Amino acid sequence: MRLVLVGPPGAGKGTQAKIICANQGIPQISTGDMLRAAKAAGKLPKDLVEKMAAGGLVPDEVVLDLVDARVEEPDCKPGFLLDGFPRTAPQATGLDKVLGKHDTELDVVLAIDVPSELLQERAVLRRTDKRTGQIYHLKYNPPPAGAELEHRPDDQEEVVVKRLSTYEAMTAELLPFYEKRGKLKRVSGVGTVEEVTERVFAALGISLDKGRAERA
Repeated sequence: MRLVLVGPPGAGKGTQAKIICANQGIPQISTGDMLRAAKAAGKLPKDLVEKMAAGGLVPDEVVLDLVDARVEEPDCKPGFLLDGFPRTAPQATGLDKVLGKHDTELDVVLAIDVPSELLQERAVLRRTDKRTGQIYHLKYNPPPAGAELEHRPDDQEEVVVKRLSTYEAMTAELLPFYEKRGKLKRVSGVGTVEEVTERVFAALGISLDKGRAERA
């Protein structure tokens, strides 16, 4: 199975990605992780490293080259899950070309949908215990008495709203791009992890009952 998992910040995409990969025996490919690894290994040009440090966007061709090299590795033969890429229609077009070089294509693009109000609630009400690092949620997982709570800067409402707006703007053309190609499936990300996992596996047509799933 070769798939892309799409979802806004706070949708639970990372959790579901790990469950899918463990069940299917395929690697989770994070372009962010690959960029950090390439940077640590000194494989990125100095000007690009400086651009990344300043929060600038990495050119699509750089990311596509990393993906190109990664899908050639032996652990990707059974398939892979792309997490966090592509995010735009031009990136999706570039990915199609990369996979075409390897005589393969995506099987499915799975979008996890969660209403913006719920995403904001999930993030804005998170708190971290400064002493233990434990993360709590004021509504769903209240902290114990005496916890020294910290509201992280990236969980402040204005930051969360901006992050969600950026995501929506970037992906506005992505889902229609894949929908036109018959690749897109959507599931609701509202509910418990287990409930969302059931929906995800049903959409992918794989069994949840076995350690390594068989196609239904």
